[in-house]
Amino acid sequence: MKAVSAATVRTFTTNQFDVAHLIRAKADRQISVCLPARDEQETVGEIVQAIRTHWIERESLIDEILVVDDHSTDRTAQVAADAGATVLQAEDILPDYGEGHGKGEALWKSLFVAKGDLIIWCDADVREFDPTFIVGLIGPLLTEPDLMFVKGFYERPVENQSGRGGRVTELVARPLISLLFPHLSQIIQPLAGEYAGRREALEQLAFVEGYGVDLGLIIDIADRFGLNAMAQVDLGTRVHRNRSLDELSAQATSVTQTALRRAAPDLLGPSATLVRPGLEPLVVDATERPPLKDVPEYRRAGA
Repeated sequence: MKAVSAATVRTFTTNQFDVAHLIRAKADRQISVCLPARDEQETVGEIVQAIRTHWIERESLIDEILVVDDHSTDRTAQVAADAGATVLQAEDILPDYGEGHGKGEALWKSLFVAKGDLIIWCDADVREFDPTFIVGLIGPLLTEPDLMFVKGFYERPVENQSGRGGRVTELVARPLISLLFPHLSQIIQPLAGEYAGRREALEQLAFVEGYGVDLGLIIDIADRFGLNAMAQVDLGTRVHRNRSLDELSAQATSVTQTALRRAAPDLLGPSATLVRPGLEPLVVDATERPPLKDVPEYRRAGA
């Protein structure tokens, strides 16, 4: 467990960044927006179209939009491609390391295929997507050269709890952080799916295969680079699909596994079985993909 630190996580707001200034600051660097997606045909197209229209066609801020399709059974891939994204199937990327099941593995694989020096990740289930999310996430990285990672936070009207995180955040992640990683208590929404980072930092990190990836990344960024290398940004309002408790219990298990394995590495194995009365037991996998800098295929691609 990391000791409480006097360092602070810098906080920004989206509206403090001027797009023209960011484009000049970008210079010759490339920026990729990556969306992990599974069965998100209702929302992914609107998100891709908004990003493409505002930040590729109208303003030259973003260089590519990637959607990594994690075994969708609906039209997610086709809808995303029709909206202008480059769509790749998770099982086709680094197949020797897994077929791609899980949010964290999709993020890890998107980092492998993305061409950006700076990477922005957004969830694909956001409704009424605000394209200024992109400005808020990339702004600190383009204006503060010592920052390595930026985490978004926002209002969540779907929860009817203004200014607070979702159920897994409030009931699981925040208590675990307070008990085991109090130096991270400054982070307003540790499980937010909108964040950005520098490739040079991200390629040094392991990625939890499943839903524990969001918490794992902030723990590892702080541990490797320090809190001063992290920032958070107020993105305004975010509306997304409200998941059932049955779905959230698996996410909560993965978040708990991730926290405990980092606080006490010998305490848990790479997977656990979630047992719930009346439901089939569910194996929750907390396997981690290695830092990409240690993956031979990645090193060869960068040679």
